[in-house]
Amino acid sequence: MASSDPGDDSLYPIAVLIDELRNEDVQLRLNSIKKLSTIALALGVERTRTELIHFLTDTIYDEDEVLLALAEQLGNFTPLVGGPEHVHCLLPPLESLATVEETVVRDKAVDSLRNIAAQHSQADLENHFVPLVKRLAGGDWFTSRTSACGLFACCYPRVSTNVKAELRQHFRNLCGDDTPMVRRAAAGKLGEFAKAVEPEYLKSDLIPLFTVLAQDEQDSVRLLAVEACVSIASLLPSEDTEQLVMPTLRQAAEDKSWRVRYMVADKFTELQKAVGPEITKNDLVPAFQSLLKDCEAEVRAAAAHKIKDFCQNLSADVRENIIMTNILPCVKDLVADANQHVKSALASVIMGLSPILGKDNTIEHLLPLFLSQLKDECPEVRLNIISNLDCVNEVIGIKQLSQSLLPAIVELAEDTKWRVRLAIIEYMPLLAGQLGVEFFDEKLNSLCMTWLVDHVYAIREAATLNLKKLVEKFGMDWAQQTVIPKVVHMSRDPNYLHRMTCLFCINQLLQLLADTVGSELTTKLLLPTVIGMGQDPVANVRFNVAKTLQKLSPLLDQSTIQNLVKPLLEKLKADSDLDVQFFAAEALDANATAGGK
Repeated sequence: MASSDPGDDSLYPIAVLIDELRNEDVQLRLNSIKKLSTIALALGVERTRTELIHFLTDTIYDEDEVLLALAEQLGNFTPLVGGPEHVHCLLPPLESLATVEETVVRDKAVDSLRNIAAQHSQADLENHFVPLVKRLAGGDWFTSRTSACGLFACCYPRVSTNVKAELRQHFRNLCGDDTPMVRRAAAGKLGEFAKAVEPEYLKSDLIPLFTVLAQDEQDSVRLLAVEACVSIASLLPSEDTEQLVMPTLRQAAEDKSWRVRYMVADKFTELQKAVGPEITKNDLVPAFQSLLKDCEAEVRAAAAHKIKDFCQNLSADVRENIIMTNILPCVKDLVADANQHVKSALASVIMGLSPILGKDNTIEHLLPLFLSQLKDECPEVRLNIISNLDCVNEVIGIKQLSQSLLPAIVELAEDTKWRVRLAIIEYMPLLAGQLGVEFFDEKLNSLCMTWLVDHVYAIREAATLNLKKLVEKFGMDWAQQTVIPKVVHMSRDPNYLHRMTCLFCINQLLQLLADTVGSELTTKLLLPTVIGMGQDPVANVRFNVAKTLQKLSPLLDQSTIQNLVKPLLEKLKADSDLDVQFFAAEALDANATAGGK
């Protein structure tokens, strides 16, 4: 009977949703929220507005992950409620979500509100959206007031002058809120709001707020004011920046809290671009020097990371003089810093100073620092220097460093931490290209072969890939003389892991060999080794032989496959080990398919 009544059918989607949203299983409730758009389509725009949105507003009190999914869905709901002229009906559920306790849900609700704000007409913005912002800004709980902070910038440019004045007043109230979390949210959005307001109100209203927030008793508020500083400085002409922003920034760079000083160091190159070259020369250079000499290692490390970019962004007429006079003495101190994170941060950028300072200054001033860092006790420092060698190679050539480079590379290659060994392997092709084949063969070739028999699998695997890259760099003749004899020798190693590595090397070299020296020579060089290993006593080696033969077969002629490869694979197919049987059968099938073609 019920099915004959069309009214009952039309209620079905919302009934299912209600049932699922009341289910005890969180995952089922979450799935139903993710299907909201489908339900809305089934209901149509009219009923979505009048029933679904009301239902969601009134009845959703759920787990945070369900609320998060709902907040995300509602941000894309505009077409489902009838387009921009009806978008304001999405505000009530999002307003509720913007006041919940869980930060992630509130942030997602604010994101969705910002998204749909752009779809409001000016009238709807003033009649519906701005009242919502005011309600949130005047809410009893700090949660609603923190959410309000993120909504000013998206509606301010499109409202009338009187409403703009009200919004500025509400934002001013939030910046002076009793709750630190609200002031923190306001400080975090100050830079964004500064970009939305008119220049005269930026000076009269927002800069005083910025000054107050930058002197807040809570360091978590003060450090967010530093972020706002970047936006504000970029909006002001140079003389206003000097007068209105720089006193506050100077204070922040010397703040009693290391977190604030860290934020200044972290944002330093952005600040540099925002304030311009003149203020940089007069104010930021001394501030940068003091951050590089800071008593806290975290601040020194953050500043050290910025050295290269800061120097690069200096105006060309004063760059060399400032680096040599102000920055380089600090760099020399940091090379001998007691904290390894600071030295590591410096090592990751110091090589970048070479192209800026040129050949003579690099040899005279930077080279001793590079050499010192190559002998540093901390592996990360040595590694960071080696990984950035290409900067120096372009300026002075690597020969100046090669004698100090070698001991550092050897030490890293034999480091007890396998991740350090892994990192140096990854840089070996780069080093090989810069040092040349003679130096490499004489000093580093044996290292690359030692890695193939390392006790850690990740190192052996990386070493096989490294071998392929070296062959690509040095060519096939070098491979035939230097690499292949050693790889073939590994096939007779007593340790089965090393015999497997031999097969992995062959797999890496196969295509390279075929492309450069042809399949005939490939057959002659590598096939006998693979065939010989088919009799190996260890099953893991035997099934890797089957896998290798599968890759090798497309490079071989039919007579070789029939006479050498197929008999071995047939034998392996009858092996006592199931894995060997499987891979041998797979290789035979592949051969049969290829033969059929």
